[in-house]
Amino acid sequence: MSRPAYKRVILKISGEVLAGEQPFGIDPRMIEYMAKEIAEVVTMGVEVAIVIGGGNIFRGINAADSGMERASADYMGMLATMLNALALQNALEKQGAATRIQSAIEMRQLAEGYIRRRAIRHLEKKRVVIFAAGTGNPYFSTDTAAALRGMEIGAEVILKGTKVAGIYDDDPMKNPNAKKFDRLPFLSVLDKKLKVMDSTALSLCMDHNLPIIVFNVKEKGNIKRVVQGEHLGTLVRDEVGQA
Repeated sequence: MSRPAYKRVILKISGEVLAGEQPFGIDPRMIEYMAKEIAEVVTMGVEVAIVIGGGNIFRGINAADSGMERASADYMGMLATMLNALALQNALEKQGAATRIQSAIEMRQLAEGYIRRRAIRHLEKKRVVIFAAGTGNPYFSTDTAAALRGMEIGAEVILKGTKVAGIYDDDPMKNPNAKKFDRLPFLSVLDKKLKVMDSTALSLCMDHNLPIIVFNVKEKGNIKRVVQGEHLGTLVRDEVGQA
């Protein structure tokens, strides 16, 4: 087994990925698959933190567009991320991976409250840390939570697991001729308004030079390949000439 290219990573998984082929909800087969993929990386000695979305259950921004008050809708979305976090924790522990959930909203019966130093200590002990409830604040996405937590815990990279193979100039699900980018600087992603992460998350990563790798998490072995340094997906960073 080759040596990992990263010691500590933060994996961002959208809720939609956990739905599998279903229109909504949690697909038990997809949860089991994700747990196996993550557990394999943990056995390599990589410290893994996870930020999980809730779009497979409830999307606050969509509810707000339909007339619900935005703050209330966002809090409901944060609760959806906790459902996904609990499902993933259960699946990971079945794979033998020690796991802790830290929530940005206090839920003492379900998870620890988020404490930066405790999260780092868990990672040092090779426990997978799942960050739930986003940042704990409305108007901020789980993408922003991934950027913020990544910087707080000293992650070397954000691994953004999606349903497609990277960043394209158009939606590859609708346009088969869409062009995939191998590398992009942060400013290009912002200027082109490419749908990777929201602008707040991208700006945070750019200001602190935290690279992002966007890749297809549904292809078996891809998390391991990315962690080992293989050139998969699209790399977003300032120094685009470096791997």
